[in-house]
Amino acid sequence: MRRVYLVALFGLLLMPVLAAAQSPFDGTWKWDVNKVDWSKKPDVYLLQNGMYQCKSCVLPINIKADGQDQKVTGHPYYDTMAVKVINDHEIEITQKKDGKAVVTNNITVSPDGKTATFEFSDSSATNAAPVTGKGEEMRVAAGPAGSNAISGSWRMTKMENMSDNGIQWTYKVSGDELTMTTPTGQSYTAKMDGTEVPYKGDPGITTVSVKKMGKDTLEETDKRDGSVIGVMKSTVNSDGKTMRIVYDDKRTGQTTKSTATKQ
Repeated sequence: MRRVYLVALFGLLLMPVLAAAQSPFDGTWKWDVNKVDWSKKPDVYLLQNGMYQCKSCVLPINIKADGQDQKVTGHPYYDTMAVKVINDHEIEITQKKDGKAVVTNNITVSPDGKTATFEFSDSSATNAAPVTGKGEEMRVAAGPAGSNAISGSWRMTKMENMSDNGIQWTYKVSGDELTMTTPTGQSYTAKMDGTEVPYKGDPGITTVSVKKMGKDTLEETDKRDGSVIGVMKSTVNSDGKTMRIVYDDKRTGQTTKSTATKQ
């Protein structure tokens, strides 16, 4: 009789664990940079007559390209930006916040002018090691005659060598709440009914809401100071090991589709 009681008790104790494990979202996920359908909307730059412009940036940038820190306003991740021209096919960009470098980005255009490769280090939204990586863009339109080769319209085609801290996150479901954490210090705990809660650890996102849509889909809406900046829909595949992600950047009008794998 005692044995039967102990077995039953063990089963009751195990039930919450089993129930928690039933959520398809639970676990650490890693973005697969080799399985991305990048937005077809291009980035647009102009470097000419000693001035650098980012025409496609959410807040357009127009500064001197003299390698010195230039003040910029309205950007949550940085308040100065320096553009150093290495030669007619290569530039170096440094962004700072409160005098501290938070982003460095070296961009080199190929001799034929058709592709641009970049290598970056980004600590603008991390409380730990910076996020690093490399990428490639393809030219879709040329810049004006006499401008630096970086000028024109470019579309992202490749990302590689991304550090794990920039492409991993963890979900944990408890009852009707979802907790999200990242290695770089971002986190939130939200009910999956669309209720807004604080988004912690990212200067560019102030609140977040999450809706559960069916048993295997989440829709996350990120806001900054009350305005929607992005919507991410994540659907766990039937294998339970992969997740399809569609991110709509409401500021730029760019949509990116990708895949993540459970670790």
